[in-house]
Amino acid sequence: SDLTASCTTNQARLTVSPSSSQFFEGDSVSLSCEEDDSSAGWTLWRNKSKPQRLQCAGQMAKLTSSSCNISKIPTWDSGVYWCESREGPISNMVNLTVTGGSVILQSPVLPVMEGDDVTLLCKTKTTPSNLPAAFYKDGSLIRKQPTGHMTIQHVSRSDEGLYKCDISGHGESPSSWITVTDKHTTTPPPTSTSPPTSTPPPSLSPVVLSVLSCVGSVCVVVLLVLLVLLVKRCVHRKPEDRDPVAVNTAEGIEDITYGQIIVKNKATIRDFKPEPDVIYSSLK
Repeated sequence: SDLTASCTTNQARLTVSPSSSQFFEGDSVSLSCEEDDSSAGWTLWRNKSKPQRLQCAGQMAKLTSSSCNISKIPTWDSGVYWCESREGPISNMVNLTVTGGSVILQSPVLPVMEGDDVTLLCKTKTTPSNLPAAFYKDGSLIRKQPTGHMTIQHVSRSDEGLYKCDISGHGESPSSWITVTDKHTTTPPPTSTSPPTSTPPPSLSPVVLSVLSCVGSVCVVVLLVLLVLLVKRCVHRKPEDRDPVAVNTAEGIEDITYGQIIVKNKATIRDFKPEPDVIYSSLK
């Protein structure tokens, strides 16, 4: 059964049936160019040395309402195809190779999504398509398969490249480029039953924490320096208004000085006369 590949960009869509990038000369190929809302008013283009508008008319081609069916495709129909709608949008480009040789590699004509499985089939024009075949990527042997087909599981961007195959005794196929695109992920809409999640407060970065720690350390050092200076100033302050009695008292009991002492004679109290001289003495 024929496989159909579609290529879309904007509203225009190009399909190739069967889905393959390589064909034998004389194979039947169907090219369709459609829009989402219309199947008329499109134009099919092919680019070899310069863009050419295909009329899809003649003994080997027939135009239907939305397809150009080529019953026996010639080798000169190899090239890059795309379609353009009447309103202007164009599709992605599709590279088709028509060979007069005896071996072709059936590979995806459209880009492959990352993570998908891809099967390559190496087949001849006349013999059954289950002969042992060797598969190559970018000129290097990948593996040999006894049944003529190879599956690449979970393709990634590293699998993108130029592929070809070889069947011993029959020949080698042309090369075809396989493109791998990123897988589009869709986020499901939130359900009404799920509770709202609270947003955690923003955390400080290590740089901010380091700056704050440094500033705090500097502030502590400055406060300590100011405290030491204040204590020194209080200790070395000049004692100008201190009480002499308090000073003498603070100096201790060992050094007591009496001021003025007047000695009077008790026997001559009645004949008291002021002494001519004042006697000072110091007792210790």
